[in-house]
Amino acid sequence: MTDIDDSTSAHGTDTGRREFLKTGAALLAAAPLGALAQGASAKAASEITGWSAIELSRAIQSRSVSCVEVMNAYLAQVDKLNPKVNAIVSQQPRDGLLEQAKERDAQLAAAKNDGRTVGWMHGFPQAPKDLAATAGIVTTQGSPIFKNYVPKTDAIVVERARKSGAVLIGKTNTPEFGLGSHTYNTVFGTTLNAFDPTRSAGGSSGGAAVALALNMLPVADGSDMMGSLRNPAAWNNVFGFRPSFGRVPYGPTNEVFIQQLGYEGPMGRSVADVAMLLSVQAGFDARVPLSIDQDPSIFTKPLNKDFKGARIGWMGDYNGYLPMEAGVLDTCTKALKHFETIGCTVDAVQPDFPMERLWKTWLTMRGFIVAGIAGGLYADPKTRAMMKPEAVWEVENGLNLKGADVYRASIDRSAWYQALNTLFQRYDYLVLPSAQIFPFDAKLDWPKSINGKPMDTYHRWMEVVVGGTLSGLPVLNVPAGFGPGGLPIGMQVIGRAQADLAVLQIGHAYDLASKYSATRSPLLG
Repeated sequence: MTDIDDSTSAHGTDTGRREFLKTGAALLAAAPLGALAQGASAKAASEITGWSAIELSRAIQSRSVSCVEVMNAYLAQVDKLNPKVNAIVSQQPRDGLLEQAKERDAQLAAAKNDGRTVGWMHGFPQAPKDLAATAGIVTTQGSPIFKNYVPKTDAIVVERARKSGAVLIGKTNTPEFGLGSHTYNTVFGTTLNAFDPTRSAGGSSGGAAVALALNMLPVADGSDMMGSLRNPAAWNNVFGFRPSFGRVPYGPTNEVFIQQLGYEGPMGRSVADVAMLLSVQAGFDARVPLSIDQDPSIFTKPLNKDFKGARIGWMGDYNGYLPMEAGVLDTCTKALKHFETIGCTVDAVQPDFPMERLWKTWLTMRGFIVAGIAGGLYADPKTRAMMKPEAVWEVENGLNLKGADVYRASIDRSAWYQALNTLFQRYDYLVLPSAQIFPFDAKLDWPKSINGKPMDTYHRWMEVVVGGTLSGLPVLNVPAGFGPGGLPIGMQVIGRAQADLAVLQIGHAYDLASKYSATRSPLLG
């Protein structure tokens, strides 16, 4: 992470962006409050934390509930449930958080008196993922190497959340350097599944997904290289959106052109909440030259759309290529009927591309990127000794590559994109499971086999998410119900290039039809 002077930390194009945030907040404040938001100040803390993020924002901005009341409610929820699941880490002192909430109330009162508006997240308790830099709050990346590291500046997604009025109550747990779809590390320990605390929460945004599922946060940010916004969302029955490459500027970093595998995005308990958080996160930033220059207010519009005649291509397990735990495909194929309910047709399809070639492409591109990011830590024997074996393995893979290997992999990645683009000439969306197995025993480091097929790497069991990552296309995890053992699973909905809004719209329609997201964790009582 490259430090930047405070005077340059504002968004690169920001007069228009600030005006959008003000306008969007005004529209939300003027909208009728949902029944849950009425009389919020008299409600129990569990009811406040149970509101959607949109309802919460309306309640705060109409002053039906104070920011102090909201903060107290969420802190009570964290006190009650976080000890059971270990989702939120590096919690900040309560007195300081309540003082910040009090300041938010004063700011809101002054804005109302002056005829001004505040950001959509004004007064929201938030806990950024522990991979994202947070000025003044320790950012460990799940590694003992950084257990005492306090950044001087915020990541862009954090910076934008603060500007929208969020109060940072801590961080959400992540595996070391975000490597692996199982959230455990030697700094904070293991995050446990919201529906079964003996099981994995997924990862690497496992802390974020569990905090959402248990109403400890109204919305959450996450990041995704290998399904990290999709797998934990699937395993905790919430929504995670990996946006188009460049939609959410990633940085500030010292490299802004090559790293195109991992980036950040929103998570929520509803698609509408996801879209509103994306409206805060998205938008061009001059520090990130490949970021998309499109008005983020498009994500504040109603998501309702008629999908009669829309065409869904179901890719399943890539025609038997991917091993799947018993029940995963059955659960997901049953969920497909809800696309038909909203008027879609669903056909089985396969991309014209050899899938083993895609996996080799992935290993090359990922090793190249990880070695570039963590190679300096590997080079120092002291810090190398503190890296988990999977991180060492990734770096060594990358160091053994030649430039021609990386270029060949980029050619293959491009061919994969074109194979999907060909399918999009016939289909509007492509769908497949978000994971190949249901949440596994949290005491394991990673699954060694699926249906008797050995996994030859620590992440081979998550191969199903690689296609979405390498495509650079927008991908939304939607809940797909619960398997034979009662554990949640999800599906990936992939859209055309930069069709982020269209993916959110069909996800919203599917959710209204399926109602899977309405099932809450038994820990909520």
